Amino acid sequence: MRLLCSNDDGILAKGLAVLERAAAPLGEVWTVAPDREQSATSHSLTLHHPLRPVQLGERRWQIDGTPTDCVMLAIEALMPERPDFVLSGINHGPNMGEDVLYSGTVAAAMEGLALGVPSIAVSFAGRVLHGADDLLDEQVEVLAPILKHLTSLPDLPPDTLLNVNLPRCAPAEVKGVRLTRLGQRVFSDSLTKMKDPWGRQIYWIGGGTVEWSGSDDADFQAVRDHYVSITPLHLDLTHRARLEDTERWWRPL
Repeated sequence: MRLLCSNDDGILAKGLAVLERAAAPLGEVWTVAPDREQSATSHSLTLHHPLRPVQLGERRWQIDGTPTDCVMLAIEALMPERPDFVLSGINHGPNMGEDVLYSGTVAAAMEGLALGVPSIAVSFAGRVLHGADDLLDEQVEVLAPILKHLTSLPDLPPDTLLNVNLPRCAPAEVKGVRLTRLGQRVFSDSLTKMKDPWGRQIYWIGGGTVEWSGSDDADFQAVRDHYVSITPLHLDLTHRARLEDTERWWRPL
């Protein structure tokens, strides 16, 4: 089996190294990742300047672009054959609820899916600062058997990517795996107003607090209860239920 690993935290990220270790027993691992952090870049492509791949090893490359760029270049230019799976992560922080709309980690998996390759995004529901969280290193023990199982499924839907969130706890405290739906989150105080060194007004997006809501089978609830959350996602954003009840809201022109 040939696996492509990528991420949005950059080629030097601790989570990427953990993902590579978890994937190694499954087959030939290729890594193509951004040369710097690209968090919250979503599914963006670099269109206004050329990309320069730099080879760091036999099957290891860094790209001066987004996670989407990395997966596209890997599959269409850098790898001699298409991968059997795209694995994205391990993200330094959770990707649940509306996070999937912003996440570069999920976007890398989406690009794999868009190019016809089954894809899995993996995130760690703890905040990893400067590689100081030893719990992330231990996630190989949790993730390796999950990847082995998911990559061996005979009937994984071809139009579906799997969004995996690992709880912030020791492997011995993980209670199991739950299939989940996306929860909903509300950020508070995530916009900070400040001055630059010249006294000009600037704003910094980030930080603040998060409140979660949703049903008992939501992703955040599973992670909160120390379960691994696996949420199936797809690229079709069509609201099918609204198509089926058009008589309630649509009048022909």
